[in-house]
Amino acid sequence: MQTTLIILKPDAVQRGVMGEIITRFERKGLQIVGCKMMRISQDLAATHYEAHKSKPFYDGLVRFMTSSPVLVMAIRGVGVIEISRKMMGATFGSKAEPGTIRGDFGVSNSYNLIHGSDSPEAAARELELFFGKDEVTEFSRSIDGWVYDLSSGAPE
Repeated sequence: MQTTLIILKPDAVQRGVMGEIITRFERKGLQIVGCKMMRISQDLAATHYEAHKSKPFYDGLVRFMTSSPVLVMAIRGVGVIEISRKMMGATFGSKAEPGTIRGDFGVSNSYNLIHGSDSPEAAARELELFFGKDEVTEFSRSIDGWVYDLSSGAPE
């Protein structure tokens, strides 16, 4: 099992599509183990996006991410990082395939609705930035036997 960070960005919050996006993750069988609405501070945005600091879009990205509340989620599942990135679609809404979150809800190349960690290392770092020690909950679900083949004793 992996856990990843998902952020529903200010445009997803302002457009009222949070519920539809959350539903996609739940219908896929992924488990939401942490969730909170927050306003990202300048310092947190700068830390989160520090890898992009030298890029021309950095200032606009920080300004956008601090402009309105976001919904941050910790989502768990087998292969959740790869699965959630496929569900999100291409970075630019104008290029994202229909059926993906960005393909179905986005057209902008700047406002792209959602962030998801791109590796286990990034997920660990990002989850620590956005969630305190007791804000990600460990719990078993009775549906896991219907989401994953557990016949070998471990989720496929």
